[in-house]
Amino acid sequence: MKAILGKKIGMTQIFDPTGNAVPVTVLEVGPCPVIQRKTQENDGYLAVQLGFEEIGEARAKKIVTKPRRQHFGKYGKPIFRYLKEVRVDNLEAFGDQVTVNIFDGVTKVDVIGTSKGKGFQGCMKRHNFNGGPAGHGSKVHRRPASTGTTQMGSLPGGKKPGQMGNARVTALGLTIVRLDAERNLLLVKGSVPGPNGRLVTVRESGRK
Repeated sequence: MKAILGKKIGMTQIFDPTGNAVPVTVLEVGPCPVIQRKTQENDGYLAVQLGFEEIGEARAKKIVTKPRRQHFGKYGKPIFRYLKEVRVDNLEAFGDQVTVNIFDGVTKVDVIGTSKGKGFQGCMKRHNFNGGPAGHGSKVHRRPASTGTTQMGSLPGGKKPGQMGNARVTALGLTIVRLDAERNLLLVKGSVPGPNGRLVTVRESGRK
């Protein structure tokens, strides 16, 4: 499986050959050096560890743990802000560094990111409930109504108020609109989870 790390830059639009506006998300992906290789003999599976966004020693002491910094030193690599392991089918397909060119000839990708955190929210915002009557006599304008039964009470798995967002989200089958190897940019059609500047993992999609 082809995969690389990057970050979300933002959304814009470009025009296709017929003049139609296409909404796209701009991703800055790579270059990602290969820090470590996991083999079937030593680890029981095939994977590579990729680093992204190199940082200086002073900054690293503030945001990167000491074991993580020693891990980079063990393999003779500079310190990177992000380190992520991705499963692969063939280790020989990965050199010392992975760039956006890994997606040459690929038409669709999956983008994995963390959605925006919304904090504690009620049912209307979190689950799109309609809400109660808006008149003065009502006392349940935005509160959830009864969610249980007379005999069993509230059932598990019901839609309740709670933490919204800040969860792992995968956007499946996004079409690659443009690949800019010179600036390490990948433009995909549609939206990508998370705010601008947040880490994303881009992998080749199994969808056609």
